[in-house]
Amino acid sequence: MWGFRQSTLANLSFILLFAINLSVSHLSASKHFQNETDCLALLEFKNQIYDDPFEVLNSWNHSQHHCEWEGVTCSTRHQRVMALTLRDKHLSGTISPHVGNLSFMRFIHLEENQFRGEIPQEFGHLFRLRVLNLSGKALSGKIPANLSYCSEMTAISLMSNRLEGKIPINQLSNLKKLELLNIYSNNLTGEITSSIGNLPSLITVVLSFNNLGGYLPKEMGLLKKLAILRLGGNKLSVAANFFHGNLPTDIGFTLPNLVVLAVGENKFYGNLPASITNASGLVTLDLSRNNFQGQVPANLGDLTNLQIINFSINLFGNNSTGDLDFVASLTNCSNLTSLSLSGNNFEGEDSFSGFLPREVGKLIHLVDLDVSQNQLAGGIPISLADCTNLENLYMQSNFFQGTIPPNLASLKSIQQLDLSSNNLTRSIPKELEKLQYLRCLNLSYNDIEGEVPNTDFQQCKSNIIDWQQQTLWRHSGIGVPTLPMLLYLLVYRIRERRLVARFSSMPTRIDELLRLSYHELLRATSGFYPENLIGSGNFGAVYKGILEKLGNKLVAVKVVLDLQKNGASKSFKAECKTLRNIRHRNLISIVSHCSNIDSKGDEFKALVYEFMENGNLDLWLHPETTDQATSCRSLNLLQKLNIAIDVASALQYLHDHYDAEIVHCDLKPSNILHPRG
Repeated sequence: MWGFRQSTLANLSFILLFAINLSVSHLSASKHFQNETDCLALLEFKNQIYDDPFEVLNSWNHSQHHCEWEGVTCSTRHQRVMALTLRDKHLSGTISPHVGNLSFMRFIHLEENQFRGEIPQEFGHLFRLRVLNLSGKALSGKIPANLSYCSEMTAISLMSNRLEGKIPINQLSNLKKLELLNIYSNNLTGEITSSIGNLPSLITVVLSFNNLGGYLPKEMGLLKKLAILRLGGNKLSVAANFFHGNLPTDIGFTLPNLVVLAVGENKFYGNLPASITNASGLVTLDLSRNNFQGQVPANLGDLTNLQIINFSINLFGNNSTGDLDFVASLTNCSNLTSLSLSGNNFEGEDSFSGFLPREVGKLIHLVDLDVSQNQLAGGIPISLADCTNLENLYMQSNFFQGTIPPNLASLKSIQQLDLSSNNLTRSIPKELEKLQYLRCLNLSYNDIEGEVPNTDFQQCKSNIIDWQQQTLWRHSGIGVPTLPMLLYLLVYRIRERRLVARFSSMPTRIDELLRLSYHELLRATSGFYPENLIGSGNFGAVYKGILEKLGNKLVAVKVVLDLQKNGASKSFKAECKTLRNIRHRNLISIVSHCSNIDSKGDEFKALVYEFMENGNLDLWLHPETTDQATSCRSLNLLQKLNIAIDVASALQYLHDHYDAEIVHCDLKPSNILHPRG
């Protein structure tokens, strides 16, 4: 009996051991299969990439485990792919739907590449996905509604693409953990539905520069954590397709955590709700280019964290003496750097004490102040001289009278001062000669007389630059390279008559140059799309763009890429100063400039030039193809001689006839452009 039991126990032990070994073997095979699935999915992703300029995918081969490939992060325990990070690698191609097989994926960062095609529907299979960032460049099609299955999602960023259709808010409202939704600068249409109120974790919503319309749903008030709301620039070709309606009267109570409220370039109307002052964390308040009206809450200054206020191009003000009472309260905003009240119906306190309360002089951190195009009268308040950080002061197109206060010479940092189209009288204060950084002074359309102060400006007969007259003398143009950052070019003439015609829409005076925003340049260049890049240098890059403000005119946008780089910001200022002073028939025209803040809150600087759309001299001398368009490019000996003469003339001016010698630094055929001929 004992022997039977012993034999039975031995058999049971063998069976148990066999079962354990079989289970371990099965788990090992399953793990191997899952890992192989991840590897194959990544290789399929690589197969869809046709350009990898940095060779970041060279490591993606069987010589090493896929968890060691560049941009791939795996979990420690199971060795499953959990993150794909290939941001700003300049990859070109489409996004493979096989990425949807990476079932343990949590983070996808493919921003700042050049992916085309649609966002794969298979992304909806990534149930563990938390962050999806496909920002930048040329993705098209619709936003996949089945992203709603990714219940762990906390951030979706699809900005600066070409997505169209409606935002699937009704489906995405299942994403209860979603904190960021950024679809800035696409071609999306439709309305924001009430379902957005079902996303209680939202902190940042950026829907700017699409074609969205309709009312702002009251359910937005349910987003108690919302800190950043950007809705600017949503419009179609007909007036009804804007965001419109009133801002909710209780917006400050329902959205108390707002930091940025930017709803510019829409069709909102009504008063600015008094409850806004309850959103005590507000840093940016941008209501520009709407139809807001009435008086601004007198206690607006209770928002002590405000840095930027933009009320321009609205109907604020009742043409009454209390219109600007709120300005006094802004003295509580110790970080306020930009205040724009232009294009409204504001009036001053009375005709004796000036257009603004004297407390304006206490806004000592102001860098930009714009009160142009209002109904302001009286004298220019002398307290403005206390705003010693001011760089830009715009007061044109009002009814200011009296003399220009001599103490404005205390504005040591002032660069642009526009007092035109007022009722100012007498002479220009000699003290203004002390403003060493002043580069644009506009006093036209006043009753000023006497001598012009001896400033840094070059003299001209009318103290106004006549751009049309310059155009008539233009034979070729040279850019203004004074430092290594300046990759600017020479322009020669094929047919002068067409060149003159192209400039017929240019501003007639330097004070009429466009003042452009970062968003306008972003839109003009399709989000600084790489295919629009036409040149780059140590400090900047030049993009081709289309400016809507100039009737869809082609321009070249020169962007300072890294203002933190040693000398970049200084070089930009030097270039601006040089462009201001140089006068020669060969100079390429500057259309505008931009000194602003980009969508990330960083400093942004750019110059906008006329665009020469017929290629460069190198393409004419050494054509790379034999197609019909290229074969038509030919230059005879006389044309080549004229080009050489024009280039030499421009260089002689830069070297010998300007106040300081200017060196081009990069003169070669590829840097010589010519207009359409």
